[in-house]
Formats: sequence, C-alpha cells, structure tokens
Amino acid sequence: MSNNVNGVNQNIFEQINTQNQTKKGSSTSSQAAEDSDMFMRLMIAQLSNQDPTSPADTTDFMQQIATMSQVESINQLNVSVQNMAQSMLTSQAALQASSMVGRSVYVPGDTVEVGTSGSPYAHGAFSLDTSSSSVRIRVYDSSGSMVDTMNLGAVQSGSHDFAWQMPFDENGQPTIPPGDFTFTVEKMVDGEYQPINTRMAHTVNSVTLGENGIGMKVNTNAGSFDVSDVEQIGV
Repeated sequence: MSNNVNGVNQNIFEQINTQNQTKKGSSTSSQAAEDSDMFMRLMIAQLSNQDPTSPADTTDFMQQIATMSQVESINQLNVSVQNMAQSMLTSQAALQASSMVGRSVYVPGDTVEVGTSGSPYAHGAFSLDTSSSSVRIRVYDSSGSMVDTMNLGAVQSGSHDFAWQMPFDENGQPTIPPGDFTFTVEKMVDGEYQPINTRMAHTVNSVTLGENGIGMKVNTNAGSFDVSDVEQIGV
C-alpha cells in the first residue's frame, strides 16, 4: 500500500516530481508557469485525498496560496531584472559602438592601406619587453618591394607609436602608387635584427553589435575585427 503524506497519496508526488525533472531545460518564464501548475495539482490532489472525517483547515490552504503567490512574484521579478540587465548591456554596447565610428583602432597586424582613402599617413605601434640599441621599420608595397626604411635608433622598453608619410614630389603628387603597405618592425638582438609584433591603426567605418551586445565587431577597410582584438584607440 502506498504511503500518505498529509493525506496525499505518495505516488502523486512521485509522478509530479518525475514530470518536473524532465523539464529542467525550460525557460524561466515556462518554469514559473510549471511551478504554478504543479502547486494547483498538488492542492487538488490534497483535496481529493483528504480524510472526510478530518477535512483540511481552510487557513492552511490560504497560507499555501499566499506562499505560492510570493514565489510567483519573485520569479516575475527575476525575469524583469534579467530583461533589464540585457537591455542595459545592449544600450551600453550601442553607446560604445557609436563613439568608435570614425576613430582609429590599433589591432595586431602589419599591413594597412595608405593613400587610397585620402590619408597620406600610416600609424602603427609596437612594444619592447627590454630596451634595444637599435630599432628599424621597413616599408614594403603590395608587390613586396621595399620602398622606405625608418631608423629609430635606441629605443627604451615599453609601448611606442610610429607614423609613416607617403613620399610626395614638389608638385604634391605621391611618388609611389597608393595601396596596401606592410611595415616590418625589427629590433637589434646580439648583432642581428629580429622582427617583433606590430599593431596597425585602421579607421572604423561601422560597428556590428552581437546578441545582447556581446561579440561586437569593428568594421574597417581592412576587414572586421573583434573588439577584444582592439589594443588601442586613437583619434
């Protein structure tokens, strides 16, 4: 014979508990509705299985209803807070995105477009763990031909910016065709130059927002980059 708990057949609890366990993957709002449905089924089961000679006290039912009402209120509050948090996160990401459009961002890489967008300059950066007696930057055009070399001399450890201007003739015309240029930064180590990682600046044309503001990308002429790849923001 099955056991009774407060006048309710134990098998009923087991059946409801089994059904509840199979629905753990549901959303918060769905879970709240299921909890309410489970409470009503338990109450009906309790009424159906109560001892006719000793009916349940009405006060107990009112207390149960009040408790369930409080639980539903808390669930609704949790949903509202989650929605508010997601909305604030999206708004914050949109505000951040709007402030980046038109500015330059420094991302890992060594190639940047020069001259084709009306700017004769290329901006980049590099970092040194230790000081170097000599640092140089070699500039190559899209065909791989070296078009310039910048000797920076001795450079201390830390982060450093550099800029390269496309050469012009006396009439203000570029002496080399505009296009993509590659910048190889090298430091002197034991009498030999060794390449080091560089960051190049690209102008942000637009920003793509991810879901709930997560996974935002900045779009430039050189392609799209994750915001997590941006190591520096320029003017």
